[in-house]
Amino acid sequence: MSEAAAAPWRRWSHWAKRQATGLAIVIAVLIAFAVGFTLRGGGGSEQATPLAEEASVAEPRWYTCSMHPEVRMPEADDKCPICFMDLIPVTSASSSGGLALNEIELSPEAAALIDVETTPVVRRPITHRVNMVGTIAYDETRLAYITAYVNGRLDRMFVDYTGITVREGDHLAEIYSPELIVARQELREARRSVDRLGPESSPIARDAAELVLTAARERLRLLGMTDEQIEVAESGETNDESDEQITLYAPTGGVVIEKHAKPGSYVKEGDRVYTIADLSAVWVLLQAYESDLPWLRYGQDVEFTVQGMGDQTFHGQIAFIDPMLDPRTRTVGVRVNVDNPDGRLRPGVFVRASVMSEVAEDGVVITPELAGKWISPMHPEIVSDEPGDCPVCGMALVPAEELGYVDAVDETGVLPLLVPESSVLQTGRRGIVYVQTQQTPGPRFEGRVVELGPSGEGFYVVRSGLAEGELVVTRGNFQIDSALQISAKTSMMNPSEVAATQPATQPATQPSERIHVHGDSAQPLRALIEAYYAFAGALADDDLDTARRDVTPLLEAAKLVREADLPGALAEQVNAIDAAVSPLEGTNDIEAYRAKLQPLSDVLITLLETTHIDGLGGVYRVYCPMAFEFTGASWLSPEATVLNPYFGDRMLRCGTVEETLSEPQPAPPNPHAGHNHD
Repeated sequence: MSEAAAAPWRRWSHWAKRQATGLAIVIAVLIAFAVGFTLRGGGGSEQATPLAEEASVAEPRWYTCSMHPEVRMPEADDKCPICFMDLIPVTSASSSGGLALNEIELSPEAAALIDVETTPVVRRPITHRVNMVGTIAYDETRLAYITAYVNGRLDRMFVDYTGITVREGDHLAEIYSPELIVARQELREARRSVDRLGPESSPIARDAAELVLTAARERLRLLGMTDEQIEVAESGETNDESDEQITLYAPTGGVVIEKHAKPGSYVKEGDRVYTIADLSAVWVLLQAYESDLPWLRYGQDVEFTVQGMGDQTFHGQIAFIDPMLDPRTRTVGVRVNVDNPDGRLRPGVFVRASVMSEVAEDGVVITPELAGKWISPMHPEIVSDEPGDCPVCGMALVPAEELGYVDAVDETGVLPLLVPESSVLQTGRRGIVYVQTQQTPGPRFEGRVVELGPSGEGFYVVRSGLAEGELVVTRGNFQIDSALQISAKTSMMNPSEVAATQPATQPATQPSERIHVHGDSAQPLRALIEAYYAFAGALADDDLDTARRDVTPLLEAAKLVREADLPGALAEQVNAIDAAVSPLEGTNDIEAYRAKLQPLSDVLITLLETTHIDGLGGVYRVYCPMAFEFTGASWLSPEATVLNPYFGDRMLRCGTVEETLSEPQPAPPNPHAGHNHD
């Protein structure tokens, strides 16, 4: 083999080594070839089937690659832009017996070869166990802070370390306070004034003295003294030491979890001295993944085990689901209220929890036992048969249906539509299911795009795309998809019915619906798009030096856009342009440039989908499904051609012109047209 002839194969080998999924694709294609071979009557048969005869005489409209059936080219002499193999003809839909682009019919032999199995779509409840982990914490609503009511010195602290269990009314500390001495003296003087008034005193003088006495009592009450202490102080039956000190008492029972001061230290009014936690009820703080959220609702029963207590299980109710997602862990906090009368559940202990949930068609939780019940929105353990107020917080009870519950025991119409997980081919953007539409003479299958809900028990909830009783393929669906790919029909990897070299003619948004930018305001945006073209072109040419130089015009154009007098509705997009262009500065690696081109392309595509820029000319959105490990990426092109900046010369023609974002400018009229210059 000559060097020129061997070069494409070396390039194919190099590409195949780079793709982690290469082996799977080859196997799928071989199976599909076997299916297609069987469809045509098998090897050695001298008489082709009618399907094969019709295909042999049909005039091919497009040519595709046997290894990459998503590729379609108008010329047979073209090479596959991905692997550089020769192309094969694609017949029209009429040559397939009138089948649609998403349909295929197998012979009985082909169906037996790939061992097709089908399962009916059913309606029934779907249950799922959500497993979570977390820790026990204090109930924040049961924390009590013991604070100083007066300025003074902590003479004595009866509770001198944390962890002590106290009861309501226990004395905790004594504070020496000169302010308290003055207030007690005022109380006694007020008491003496009242006692000195005899029967002959005027009512006005007596009322005034009583008012002074009442005010003195209230002042001591505000300084933290109890009614008993005030009564003793008023009678004068105290010693000098007790007159100078005030005792702090526990307002509730619990465990002292913090001691904020030490004996002998001075405190100001409002300073914390102790923190007491009532552990008769605790919180269990759990973390739930995003995929588990459809199964969780307020008030659900949670079963959990505690490390160190064996298999003993505890129960609580979900009282709060955090509305915010933690971006670091990609989890959502779930809080469970748990009764702890014997104090066995200790804060900080690790727990493993689970929720058994049953979901209806529209995502609500099926809980027959809550049908017609009323629940407290703050305390889920409060469930009532009739409306009223929560005895704990006083808030009005709400119907269980408002909290996401439904009784589906006798309402079969609300049960979810289910398909086995094995029947769904996931592409990352959509789900494909193959439905058997005909049994004889040979089984016929139709590809459907379905909208999926949550999954559990090996099934998906289907929101749209299927009907109850239809037969979906649960085994052999990948081989059917491969056969469609070989036929260049609509499949999992080839969703578009538009040829790769045929650009779309309609913009994504009609011009009348777009923001119109014209005059001097349009110039910075046109300059930005032109600078983008130059930068992307350098990447398509594998020219690192030129790409590095083209970054400067991009940065300058972005600055002009930021300073331009643009409509206020574009402010968010202008900020997005800045955020996408800035990372290009200081980059020196061509692959890094390619990675940073994608977010810039997405920002400009969004801009052009919503904005009409005068004088811009034709702009096309081109898409490559192979970019960035098959995640796919788009870019902008001034022409309806494919020059891939994400791969460069490795796969320069890999891509599809998906849509026209800006219409080409009409050619100016020729002033000399129709004139004779002779």
